[in-house]
Formats: sequence, structure tokens, C-alpha cells
Amino acid sequence: MKFTKADIRRSMLLYAVTDRTWLRQGQTLTQVTEEVLQGGATFLQIREKELDRADFLAECRELRALAQRYQVPFVVNDDVDLALTCDADGVHVGQSDIQGRDIRALIGPEKILGITANTVERALAAQRAGADYIGVGAVFGTTTKKDAKPLSVPALREICDAVDIPVVAIGGINKDNLPRLAGSGVDGVAVVSALFAQPDPKAAAEQLRTLAEEMVRSHG
Repeated sequence: MKFTKADIRRSMLLYAVTDRTWLRQGQTLTQVTEEVLQGGATFLQIREKELDRADFLAECRELRALAQRYQVPFVVNDDVDLALTCDADGVHVGQSDIQGRDIRALIGPEKILGITANTVERALAAQRAGADYIGVGAVFGTTTKKDAKPLSVPALREICDAVDIPVVAIGGINKDNLPRLAGSGVDGVAVVSALFAQPDPKAAAEQLRTLAEEMVRSHG
């Protein structure tokens, strides 16, 4: 699918990042992801560190088909080659991945490029590198990245004000702390365990989507 810049900004609202370590017995990642999409997730990133390449590719293709059905963008975390092989809508990379590499040139002009940044300087560098959006965090700390330091709402606002492209907040976000991002300027939230670790992922997504919409409206 082709997503416009306006589509991408809107799709930041509830950005789901997969994590199969939360799956319960008998569940598949595809099943739980579909529940999350049914509940209103607007963007999907596959981030699976424990799979071998063949299984990861198969999972990517399944989730890509799912994302197409729900008409949401689908990107692969870190792996440009895999993103191209499965014809994902794009790729999300970290700061270390863009050092000495032109990711935009590798994926072409049509694919979505997301880049992680946690300072104004890095956000501006990501924009110059051709990013369509920036993932900023960890806003509340996170269990998925041990060395991540919490980022204040004023620091988040500064990053949002510095760039023209959408910004999605990530890191330890859940239904209880999401409202604290009001006024930060972010276009939405990226969540992992707040969706995939929940007993009812669809209901969790519905609640987070509502909270995210309220938060974005609060920016004025």
C-alpha cells in the first residue's frame, strides 16, 4: 500500500510493536496482533529478536498480510534486507544503524523510514537522513531496553518543535501514564507490553486508542 505523509502522521496514534515473549500457551503472534488491530492499533512494527531468519521472514509475511487487511502501515525493526524481502511498507532503525549507511537509498523513496532519536540533534539528523517519522524515548523508562533513560515531557516537546515530521513516543507507556504526555506535541504512542502482555489485547488497544486521541487533542 502507498501511504501519504498525512496517512503516516495519523498512523502514529497507536503504534503497536510486537513481542512474542508475552504470548500465552496456544496463542500465535498473528492471532494476538489481529486482536490488537481490531482494537484500533493504527501502525504495526514487528520486532522479534529471538527468531531465526526463516521463521522471522514467515512471521513478517503473515503480519504484512494482516496489516494490509486492516490498512495500517507495517514496518520491520532494524532489518532492511528482511523488510525488502517481505515487501513490508518500510523499516524502523536505531541511531547505530544510520551511521555510515544511507538507509533511504537502500529502501527507495516509496518505503516508510522510521528512525529512533532521543535528542533534538539526533532528531534533526534523522530528518535529514530521510526519515518519515521519529520514535522518541524512552519516555517513562522501559523493560525492553535496559540502558534507556527516561525522557521528560519538556524534552519531548523540544524535539517535536524542532522537526517537521511526525513523532511517536515510546518507552514504558501504559494506560496509567499515557495522559501525562498531554501537551508534549507527539503524534501518538508506541507500545509493546501495554498491548501484547494484556489478557484482552483488543480491549487494551481500544482503551489506549481513546487515551491517545485525547492526548493528541490536548496539544491544541
